[in-house]
Amino acid sequence: MTNILVIYSTTDGHTRNICLHLQQVIEKQDNQVSLVSVDDVSTVDLNAFDTIVIGASIRYGKHSPAVYKFIKENKQILDSKGNAFFSVSLVARKPGKDSPEKNPYLNKFLRQISWMPKKLAVFAGKVDYQKYGFWDRSMIRLIMWMTNGPTEPEANIEFTNWSQVDEFGCVISDM
Repeated sequence: MTNILVIYSTTDGHTRNICLHLQQVIEKQDNQVSLVSVDDVSTVDLNAFDTIVIGASIRYGKHSPAVYKFIKENKQILDSKGNAFFSVSLVARKPGKDSPEKNPYLNKFLRQISWMPKKLAVFAGKVDYQKYGFWDRSMIRLIMWMTNGPTEPEANIEFTNWSQVDEFGCVISDM
C-alpha cells in the first residue's frame, strides 16, 4: 500500500472535484490517499508520504502563486519521492492543447519552476458563468468568445474527460 498526498489549488472548486475523483480511483488500487488544499499543506508532514501529487487550476493563464511557492519551498522533498503534477484549464478543452506536451500554460509553468514532475497531465476544466462574479463572468465570456467557446450567460459546461482522469489515477497508483 502506497501513501499518497494529493495537494490541490482550485479557483472555483472543479480542480478539487477532479482530486476527489482521483482519490477514489487511487484508493480502489489499495492505496491510501490524503487530500489537502495548497493553502493548508503547511500543516502536513510531507515525509509521511511515498508519492506527492499536485493539481492546480489556471485562471487568466496562470497557476496560483501558492503553487509556485509550495514547489519552490519543497523541491528537494518532491524530487525524493514519487511525484506528479496536473493542470486544469479551459484551454485544454481544445484538441491540440489537451496534452502536457502541447498545452501552452503547462509548458510556460514548467519553464518558470525549477522542478520537473515525474508524471504530467492536463485536464479540461468547467465553465459555470452563474457561479462567477461580474468581473470574472465578463472576462471569461470574452476569452471564450475569442476562442470559440460557449458564451451564453447561463452556460454550465464541464469539459473534463473523466476517462483521462481515471487513466492518470492508475498511473499514479503504479508509481
